[in-house]
Amino acid sequence: MKAALWKLGPCSSCLKKPFSGWTSLLEQYGRQVLGLSRNISREAGVWEKEYREETRKRVEEHWHTRLKEQSQMISEMGKSKPKCYVLSMFPYPSGSLHMGHVRVYTISDTMAHFQRMRGFQVLHPMGWDAFGLPAENAAIERGLDPEEWTKSNIAHMKEQLHNLGLCFDWEKEVTTCQPDYYKWTQFLFLKLHAAGLAYQKEGLVNWDPVDQTVLADEQVDENGCSWRSGAQVEQRYLKQWFIKTTNYAKSLLDALEDLPDWYGVKEMQANWIGTCTGCYLDFELKVNGKHVGEKLPAYATSPDAVYGASHLSILPSHRLLRGNSCLRDILQKCFVPDTDCQTPVTGVNLLNGQEIPVVISAQREFEGHLDAVIGIPSVSPEDAAVAKRLGLEWHEVFETLSDGTEQLRNSAEFTGLDRQSATQAILKRARELGIGGYLTSPKMRDWLISRQRYWGTPIPIIHCQSCGTVPVPCEDLPVLLPKIKSLTAKGLSPLTTASEWLNCTCPKCKGVAQRETDTMDTFVDSAWYYYRYTDSRNSEKPFDKVLADVWMPVDLYIGGKEHAVMHLYYARFISHFCNDQNMVKYREPFRKLLVHGLIKGKTFRVTSNGQYLKKEEIDFSGPEPLHASTSETLQITWEKMSKSKHNGVDPAEMIRQYGIDTVRLYILYAAPPQQDILWDIKTDAIPGVLRWQVRLWALVTKLVDARNAGMTPSPDLLSKKEKEEAKKIWQTKNYTLSQVTGYMTEDFLLNAAISRLMGLTNALSQASSRVVMHSPEYEEALATLCIMTAPMVPYLASELWKGLCSVQNKLTVDYQWDTDVLFQQWPNVDTMYLQQPDTVQMIVRINNKVCGSVSLPQKVARNAEQAQELILQSELGVRQLQGRVIKKAILSPRTALINFLVEE
Repeated sequence: MKAALWKLGPCSSCLKKPFSGWTSLLEQYGRQVLGLSRNISREAGVWEKEYREETRKRVEEHWHTRLKEQSQMISEMGKSKPKCYVLSMFPYPSGSLHMGHVRVYTISDTMAHFQRMRGFQVLHPMGWDAFGLPAENAAIERGLDPEEWTKSNIAHMKEQLHNLGLCFDWEKEVTTCQPDYYKWTQFLFLKLHAAGLAYQKEGLVNWDPVDQTVLADEQVDENGCSWRSGAQVEQRYLKQWFIKTTNYAKSLLDALEDLPDWYGVKEMQANWIGTCTGCYLDFELKVNGKHVGEKLPAYATSPDAVYGASHLSILPSHRLLRGNSCLRDILQKCFVPDTDCQTPVTGVNLLNGQEIPVVISAQREFEGHLDAVIGIPSVSPEDAAVAKRLGLEWHEVFETLSDGTEQLRNSAEFTGLDRQSATQAILKRARELGIGGYLTSPKMRDWLISRQRYWGTPIPIIHCQSCGTVPVPCEDLPVLLPKIKSLTAKGLSPLTTASEWLNCTCPKCKGVAQRETDTMDTFVDSAWYYYRYTDSRNSEKPFDKVLADVWMPVDLYIGGKEHAVMHLYYARFISHFCNDQNMVKYREPFRKLLVHGLIKGKTFRVTSNGQYLKKEEIDFSGPEPLHASTSETLQITWEKMSKSKHNGVDPAEMIRQYGIDTVRLYILYAAPPQQDILWDIKTDAIPGVLRWQVRLWALVTKLVDARNAGMTPSPDLLSKKEKEEAKKIWQTKNYTLSQVTGYMTEDFLLNAAISRLMGLTNALSQASSRVVMHSPEYEEALATLCIMTAPMVPYLASELWKGLCSVQNKLTVDYQWDTDVLFQQWPNVDTMYLQQPDTVQMIVRINNKVCGSVSLPQKVARNAEQAQELILQSELGVRQLQGRVIKKAILSPRTALINFLVEE
């Protein structure tokens, strides 16, 4: 910084409070980091009276490195404090940050600063969701190594995050494509496999017949064509790896009840899971009385009625007819479209030994994602109709007693039980036998994690002709991702071309074997990263249980609503599983969830062909924008910012133009976090937040000028009227503090918190010069305002605090004036304010003329509708307002005044 804004000298009135641990911290970090000495320049500086653009640039330049050092230091200081884990969803390293990134990380940075100032030891980590299809596609298109491309993107985005002034715990950084991370992703897969929750079966995939490769859903366009070849995509059955998340559906659904409000996300999760009243049961398949070595899981809508089953019903699209099953030809010979077709295939219920026929259903689809159901005529008229039409036998399994309750009959040892008890007993028996019995819903299906892709976590499985499917021993992890020359392999996973890696030795028989060539869905990597942050350098296990139990659950999880279903569901599943494995204490991983909306920009599309236009292709000279070349009218909409739609905003350019604090304030102030932001700087919030920063600076200037003028301040010199003015400032400060603290701890309405801070700014701006000079209430309110703004605008607040520290003859002793603002403790509402009377005298004006006052409860006095209602019911209201037309009622809670505008 070329010139100091000001230079601190010794101030005898500054409070020098003792602070435990400062001596060692001073030795370790140096006094300058703590703010005890400015030492920017040897030139004597003075406080600049106005906050100009060049002032802002110098402030940000000065504080940029210091704030990061302070954040690290505060973390070191707080190890004995209660914990607070603030986590934002980690990004995919695409190469550049967009405004959506800026929004989520500004929110998390604000909340992390706030919780540190409240006295918590805060964990605020950052990492990279680094595997995935975009890197592989970029590598194919540009001839690059996806690892090098990803590392380069991470380095660039990390620099961008640093430029935003975000204070993350970089020592906890994780990168999912690094072996020290995906080793433990593979370890968790092996744990799931050992528990019987990871299995392989045929599953439907998107198949490109030209490139002869599997496509992810996002590689198929809206017309069902391949993104690269343009060919019509086919549906094909291939062997895939699944995780049996359906076993945890009921557990995950029930656990939602114990979580706090998630702003509609709990309902989204519940709807995604569905009502869990049925279960899957395994059937051993036979043909002509002979076992064929295949099992069929089928869904029972009423598990208590399984002894009354008449048949197994499968869809015509079932893998047994369309895949590589040994029963395929037999079943296809029996199939007649739109007809219920009995087949020679039977299924043996492994719960009770009952053998029933397999029927190909006339239906094209069942409820939800079901493709095989147990036909039970006792509970389903449709099943009864099929059974009668095909001449199938079944037993009635329910009887109604004289008191109206139902109990089981013809159900072996479960006969005589009421339906609820029978359900629980049958489910328990099925689970003990390992044949199903976990309550789930028809909506749910197991998690398909296979990807025929290169850039992902290798699945740690070896295929041996003698031993079958063999898990890689834990001591041999990680199974490293090999370097390969070509990422395209016709009809196969790219890893099939890495022959040296592919061919291996079976861990069991030591014979010739081959590795699994599928890689894992990236959702697996992100399903447990929040645990790794608690112990990111552990080389012996995924994380230490003690450390995980200290930090978990995450106190505040911040991310986009688009991840509110799948990612959250998979993350919650892994957490429940880890709890069952005694790896962690807590079952649920996230306590509070803050889902933020999108940032949208204006898009301009040609009406005739839907083409998105760049700004330079548009004629804005007329009343309506037109295509500059054709004068064609345009469709104008707000859409998620995207390069392809030419409606994005470069965060770096915004910061260069307006500064870090202004961009942060805009992001926080433009809308509540849960809502979308429509980005339009000409008419939106940026001018407002710029003016507010100038007004904050002016408040400090006002106090600096008043106190440094040579006169000694004395509260005794204030008149009665001035003392009343000071008291109102004190009340406004406490009201604002209580509101802002509430917004930031309960519902995260950060925009409303900023509005309250602006209100306090207005109140202080209106203070008379003698109150500024002699009132401790003004000084304390300004210091409190500065502290409350610090989490949101740390650069400006740090400089404002330095200005306050330079003020001579301070009247307050409640702050550590010798340390910077982020080291200050978040203020508490004054005890006297909390002990104020429960009522307040509300001054009533009618058409701006005072006509009396009415005693109202404190809470009511802050609510316009409630205050108006009680005043109209009061004696004064009946006398003055009854029968008159009220056009508007304007409430000022700060001054305890309401003004009724009525027709004369």
